[in-house]
Amino acid sequence: MFHLTRHGWREMLIGSIVLIGVGIFLGWATNLWWIGLIVLPVLVWLFAFFRDPHRVVPTQPNVMVSPADGVVSDITQIPYHELLGGSCVRVGIFLSVFNVHLNRAPCDAKVLDLRYVKGRFINAMKHDDASSQNESNTIVLGQPDQPNPRPIAVVKQIVGLIARRIICDCQIDQDLQRGQRIGMIKFGSRTELYIPTWLQPRIKVQIGQKVRGASDIIAWIDPATGPDKIDADIAAPQQSYWPSESEVTT
Repeated sequence: MFHLTRHGWREMLIGSIVLIGVGIFLGWATNLWWIGLIVLPVLVWLFAFFRDPHRVVPTQPNVMVSPADGVVSDITQIPYHELLGGSCVRVGIFLSVFNVHLNRAPCDAKVLDLRYVKGRFINAMKHDDASSQNESNTIVLGQPDQPNPRPIAVVKQIVGLIARRIICDCQIDQDLQRGQRIGMIKFGSRTELYIPTWLQPRIKVQIGQKVRGASDIIAWIDPATGPDKIDADIAAPQQSYWPSESEVTT
């Protein structure tokens, strides 16, 4: 069954009225009713953009799933990330205007912090510039069911050249389940997943690979090592944690 997200009703209503009006005008102006049908592909795309497909979420323990649909654009080692308190690996996902634009929780977690930053609208394919300069919303995820949870992941929603609105459905202290919908970026964007080194992430995707939010595994992790490895990893990260050199951009 075809489902639509509630976040698109305004755009779908206004877009439908405008496109149908344009189609009627074109048919009247040309005296050829079928000319008005040229707006039909745009109308179909508009509704398809706000689709909300059902996804089968992997049940294996100790995995992180993709937070978005799109193409893996970069896999980057980060020596130090302020919100994670140590080194990490970043997986960037580019969302074109034809992808599902809902964002999903990569793992079971508690929302520790939300940080919205106004910024520019650089093309999301320019990885580092878009990540650091564009308007964004950062979701810090912590260990679930812990009295003093440590950060275990960061999901960053970043606008692109076309995208102009970020929606975040999370609240601080909210408990999330793997694959749960956490927001949306409208009309082309970038989503980043940061995983701390102490979780020993073994990246299972490659640059250029298409991924589906909630369904495709981004990384296997090993939480048994414990967060006490953070300080050691900052000084000397173990290369076995990272993907191969052919899969990494820096």
